[in-house]
Amino acid sequence: MVKIAPSILSADFVNLERDIKRASSADYLHVDVMDGAFVPNLTIGVPVVESIRKCTDMFLDVHLMIDKPERYIDAFAQAGADLLSVHLEADHPTRIARALKRMEEHGVKKAVALRPITSANAVLPYIEELDLVLVMTVEPGFGGQAFMESQLDTIRQVRAIIEKYNPACELEVDGGINAKTAPLVTAAGANVLVAGSAVYGKEDVAGAIAALRAAAE
Repeated sequence: MVKIAPSILSADFVNLERDIKRASSADYLHVDVMDGAFVPNLTIGVPVVESIRKCTDMFLDVHLMIDKPERYIDAFAQAGADLLSVHLEADHPTRIARALKRMEEHGVKKAVALRPITSANAVLPYIEELDLVLVMTVEPGFGGQAFMESQLDTIRQVRAIIEKYNPACELEVDGGINAKTAPLVTAAGANVLVAGSAVYGKEDVAGAIAALRAAAE
């Protein structure tokens, strides 16, 4: 079954609780954390995740687009994240492994994320312990970018690795997902779709989630 994860990066931050509740029919709530260093943009941090946790029981899928993410695993786990994804490009492999271990100690689901420049094979050292792999279909850092069709090959390659080593692992895609691109990524092997403007850019958020799910399946 395809899961939909609306990205609150496209929500109205003045009315964030309202917009979270409008997306309650989704499977996950995707929270983009950017530090202004690993990516050029700067978004939200631990206090906002804590506040989100207080207003919803949705599954919080927290995407850490930050340098040296090991430093913040404890804080985001304690803030209420259900899953944390760290970028393989954001630190040395030994410290990425330590970050995953910290997630496990907190009982948080473990994920790694890949920028478009990163090979699918980069997940191999970690794949057997992961709950999810996130493949970016745009360069991380800003919402509203165009889908990179070249990433369909990476999605297929990651799906093949998952099937070989850890079939229970989910495969998430993030970037330019809408009714047109959703069937492309699910055909390539993705089962969790992050969507920002395709959901929050519509007047009827619940209807947009339903339409995206129908297009993907």
